[in-house]
Amino acid sequence: MDVRETKGLILFNRDYREDDKLVKIFTEMSGKRMFFVKHASRSALNPVIQPLVVADFILRINDNGLSYIVDYKKVTHYSKITADLFRLAYASYILALADAAIEDNVQDPNLFVFLKKVLDLMEEGLDYEILTNIFEVQILDRFGVLLNFHNCCVCHRAGLPFDFSYRYSGVLCPKHYDRDEHRTHIDSNVLYLLDCFQQVPIDDVRTISLKPEMKAKIRQFLDSLYDDYVGIHLKSKKFIDDLETWGDIMKTQRD
Repeated sequence: MDVRETKGLILFNRDYREDDKLVKIFTEMSGKRMFFVKHASRSALNPVIQPLVVADFILRINDNGLSYIVDYKKVTHYSKITADLFRLAYASYILALADAAIEDNVQDPNLFVFLKKVLDLMEEGLDYEILTNIFEVQILDRFGVLLNFHNCCVCHRAGLPFDFSYRYSGVLCPKHYDRDEHRTHIDSNVLYLLDCFQQVPIDDVRTISLKPEMKAKIRQFLDSLYDDYVGIHLKSKKFIDDLETWGDIMKTQRD
């Protein structure tokens, strides 16, 4: 086994045997790996093996089986996220999405940094729905999905009231709507925003503010894209969908 020091983010843990745990950590330098923690409830590691904890870990890496946590330092807890059910639901979803987007043991420091930055902004109090949408759009390529929201797939003109075509995996301008009789007839503003989301540096998210009606349209369209192009169905996403049915009541009581 190799001993490595790397920043890591806890994705989840689950029980293993009587008092042991398996802990999934997304590490910056060694990808996603499963770690074994013996006697977890009595272990000094217990405070740092909870989801949404970031730390600098010293790890014993085994490329052919379970790995082990040697030590840790510089622990960060996303306390504001975990204290808010709605923020926590969206954060849990993007953790699961990142987990699904790449294979285990595959190094992807760019995705690690991007995921951590999105969580940092959620912790700061920025709009968790918009942050989630941006994360969803920008990691589509990890699933092998390349969609063109920027210019017409036929004539390549930009800046027009586009519609989306599943046939072309991108947008069509009014001149070429007839190329796909089954085009989506989606609000062109949704496509404009997705084009922005696809390209926006994550630090610029602070300037984005959307009305609930537009958020709902984006959510519905992204759900259809993920269903048709990606085809994954995460439990954490279903929980977010369920929030729409009873979440407004909780928000009213909270406010």
